[in-house]
Amino acid sequence: MQHQTRAIRSYGSVHAASSLAGARGAQLTQMLFDGLVDALVALRGHILHQSTQAKSVQVNKVQRIVIGLQSSLDFERGGEVARNLDELYRYVIRRLVHVHAYNDLAALDEITELMREIRDAWRTLTPAAGAPVAAPARPS
Repeated sequence: MQHQTRAIRSYGSVHAASSLAGARGAQLTQMLFDGLVDALVALRGHILHQSTQAKSVQVNKVQRIVIGLQSSLDFERGGEVARNLDELYRYVIRRLVHVHAYNDLAALDEITELMREIRDAWRTLTPAAGAPVAAPARPS
C-alpha cells in the first residue's frame, strides 16, 4: 500500500490522485504510464512553443511520475525485471535533464517511445478497468 501511495502522490494531480486511489497494482501502474506518456507529449508542445515556464512545470511533472514508478518497484518480488526497470527509469531521468537543458526533441522522442513501449506492454498484461478477465478456454 505504501508503494501505491507514493506513486499516487508522484502523479501530482488531485483529480488523477482520486482516480488512482481506487486502482490496484497493475491498474495503477497502467494509469501512471498513461499519464507519463501524456505528460511527455505535452512537454514536446511546450518546447515547440518555447514556453519556458510551462516546460519547467511539465519536466517536474514527468520526473515525479518516473520517480513514482521507480519508487513502487518491488526488488524482492520483481528480481531482474525490477532492476532493469530501475536502470531504465534512471536513464529516463538523465535524458530528461538533457531535454530540459537543451530542448532536445530527438532525446524527448526517444524517452517518449521507450515509455510508450512499456505502457503498451502493460496494456497487454492489464485488463481494462471494469472489464472481466477472460477465463481460460475449456477443452472440447
